[in-house]
Amino acid sequence: MQVAVVTFDGFNELDSFIASALINRCRKDGLEAFITTPTPVVTSMSGVEVTGQRPMEFVTEADVVLIGSGVKTRDVVADDRLISRLVLDPSRQLIGAQCSGALVLARLGLLGTMPACTDTTSRPFVEACGVTVLDAPFHTEGNIATAGGCLASQYLAAWVIARTLGEDAARDVIDYVAPVGEKQETVERALRALRALRAVRTGETVLR
Repeated sequence: MQVAVVTFDGFNELDSFIASALINRCRKDGLEAFITTPTPVVTSMSGVEVTGQRPMEFVTEADVVLIGSGVKTRDVVADDRLISRLVLDPSRQLIGAQCSGALVLARLGLLGTMPACTDTTSRPFVEACGVTVLDAPFHTEGNIATAGGCLASQYLAAWVIARTLGEDAARDVIDYVAPVGEKQETVERALRALRALRAVRTGETVLR
């Protein structure tokens, strides 16, 4: 199972790197994340240059697509040519967005009437798309999820792991990276945020 972590120029390092790092702790179980970029090299909002692991066209074959945020997301959604390269299918893919990545989902018409989570800065722009923004770190309906706040990327990653490998796998990953002395509360907080776990418990795992 392959995960495309879509990373645009001006990206937020916390969004792309936390999600990909957590998911890649499950490589031995067949779940692997790749930094997916529209150009061979992208530069973060802090000036860090990163070479993409997969081209943008990889999103069409990935089982999971996570769209990160950044300082140029509004430019992204205004670029018809770039948006046209994001061919996504929520009937067969898990699709998630971090912070301003919700703007991309709105631009693609994937949110519909679904409310979304995003960061404080992006909120007015997401609302201007007609999307209701929740005061919550994570929300999911079906195969689509959104997360708000940089550190909420752990919830997005945990959602992917839970939906593909099960709740126990998500618990193990969060427990491993949680601060010493705070492991139990960190795991419990992450799992509480994942409303999608109800689907996992009833056997509605999408990808195997």
